[in-house]
Amino acid sequence: MQMNMNNPDRYSFERKRMRIAFIPAVVVTAMLWLAFLIEHTGALGDNIYRFAMLPREISGLKGILFMPLLHSSFSHLLSNTLPLLILIWFLFYFYSNIAFAAFAVLWVLSGSITWVIGRESYHAGASGLIFGLLFFLFFSGIFRKYIPLVSVSLIVAFIYGGMVWSIFPITEILDASISWEGHLSGAISGLILSIVLRGEGPQKPEVIWEEDDEEPPGEDGLSNYPGETQ
Repeated sequence: MQMNMNNPDRYSFERKRMRIAFIPAVVVTAMLWLAFLIEHTGALGDNIYRFAMLPREISGLKGILFMPLLHSSFSHLLSNTLPLLILIWFLFYFYSNIAFAAFAVLWVLSGSITWVIGRESYHAGASGLIFGLLFFLFFSGIFRKYIPLVSVSLIVAFIYGGMVWSIFPITEILDASISWEGHLSGAISGLILSIVLRGEGPQKPEVIWEEDDEEPPGEDGLSNYPGETQ
C-alpha cells in the first residue's frame, strides 16, 4: 500500500480508500458472526446443516449460498475470521472497480465446484471462499506484472502460503473434518477468475518514451544509433 507522505492530498485520499475498502470486509465477517449466533441460539432449529452444502443432491444446492455463513464451532469461525477480513480488505482496496463482481463470483463458483466434487457429507464454512480470495489475489498480481500488485501477491503468499497444503486429498487422512474439496474448489475458482479478469481492473502503466525531434550528435559528429532513446 503505497502512500506518498510528501503529498498530503494523495495521502489523505489513500487513507480514505483504505477505510472504505475495510467496510465490506467488516460487513461480511459480521454476517458470519451473526449467522453463528443465530445458529447456536437455536433460532433456526437444531438441524442447521439443512442449509449446508450436500454435494450432488438437489437439496444441497442451497449450500452454494449459505455454506460460507455456517460454522460448526467457535474455533472454526475464529480461524476463518482474520483471513477473511484481511483478504476481502485487500480485494476491495487493490481491485476496487472489479471487487464486488469478483467477490460474488468467487462465492458462487467455489460453492458450485464443491457441489460437484465434494464427498458425500455436509460441507460448511467460509474456507472455500478464503482460498478463492487467496488464489485470486496471488495470481492477479502475477499476471499483471505490476510491482505494487506483485507485492500484494508476495504478502498474501507469505502470510497464508502454508494453507495451500490443505487443498490436497491427503488432508482427509490427517483430519476428516476438513473439507479439502471446499479448499480446492476455492483455489480453482480464484485461479480461473484471475485469468478471466486479468485484463480488467488495475493494470501495469504503459511506459511512454519521449524522443526529441532532433537527436544530438555523437562524439564523431554523427547522430546516435537509430531508435536509441535520448
